[in-house]
Amino acid sequence: MTIVSENHTVNTVQARSAILKAFKTKRPIYMWGPPGIGKSETVRDITEQLGGLMIDLRMAQMEPTDIRGIPYYNKELNKMDWAPPVDFPDEELASQYPIVVLFMDEMNSGAPAVQAAAYQLVLDRRVGKYVLPDNVVIVAAGNRESDKGVTYRMPAPLKNRFIHIELKNDFKTWQNWAVQHNVHPDVVGYLTFSEQDLYTFDHRSSSNAFATPRSWVFVSELLNDTDHTDGDTLFTLIAGCIGDGLAHKFIAHRKYASKMPNPEDILTGKVTTLDIKEISAMYSLTIAMCYRLKALADDKKVSRDDFHVAVDYFLNYMMENFEPELTVMGTRIGLVSYSLPIEPSRLKHFDKFHKKFGKHITENNEK
Repeated sequence: MTIVSENHTVNTVQARSAILKAFKTKRPIYMWGPPGIGKSETVRDITEQLGGLMIDLRMAQMEPTDIRGIPYYNKELNKMDWAPPVDFPDEELASQYPIVVLFMDEMNSGAPAVQAAAYQLVLDRRVGKYVLPDNVVIVAAGNRESDKGVTYRMPAPLKNRFIHIELKNDFKTWQNWAVQHNVHPDVVGYLTFSEQDLYTFDHRSSSNAFATPRSWVFVSELLNDTDHTDGDTLFTLIAGCIGDGLAHKFIAHRKYASKMPNPEDILTGKVTTLDIKEISAMYSLTIAMCYRLKALADDKKVSRDDFHVAVDYFLNYMMENFEPELTVMGTRIGLVSYSLPIEPSRLKHFDKFHKKFGKHITENNEK
């Protein structure tokens, strides 16, 4: 009888929990996943959260001596000795941080000899005379063989030295990350409306550009650039990030989004109505208002009273102009993703809002 096995997959939030647990036991962990899904970003975010240092090693560009070190003649010992790699942390460097993450990216893209050189370091935390400082942890990452990238089959002994997790594409997790990292509201708004366009990678396609969480961040960076860029050049660059077909859809979305009211005018009560009912543009407007509320909450020059006035306009505007789904999403971002310091007693429209949407907000958060 043939047993068919499917790998268990996790989103980046679940991966974060697993990695933090592995750190406590100092067991090396291997993150598998398709290109652009956020493997290195997840490790970088965890390292920053812990106040640590991430040392990024690209295994595909390394030689065995980059791990084992280079032999040299030691005059004092009258023997051949080994000079440890400069990229590896010594005790002095490691002592400056609570944790140091040795991130071996593109692990299975490293040549077999490079992977073999990593055996001892991964399991025994040493190679030759070099010993990893006590607060150094190891994380490796790589694409799956099915992704058709440049990979070598990992030897079973090396695989057995890791705890393995496989990342999956999960929009809700990405959306939460995106709003926390101020990804351009047009990008988040469009993808909230069209979730399937977050990831379009197909190893059978001949297209050079395709959409991934990483390439959408590239698009966001292009839009956040304050230098004036003509429309043709911007389209060329966006198409170079996510592909021609998707670029056309996204540019069309932006034309509607550009006609939406200024979030600042809504949050100050200057604008109370919405004439354009293009749904994807409404998503972008919701994200933009959430970004503005976050900026107000973080601005020490803005009083709590003025902040709550803006929140009240926000809630009332959504109730009067948006569908329930959009209203719930906007509130979820404010309460969950941003943890805005909202005091219901200061909001004139809170009772009306809670009566109409409170149940939906609770159900959404439980999911």
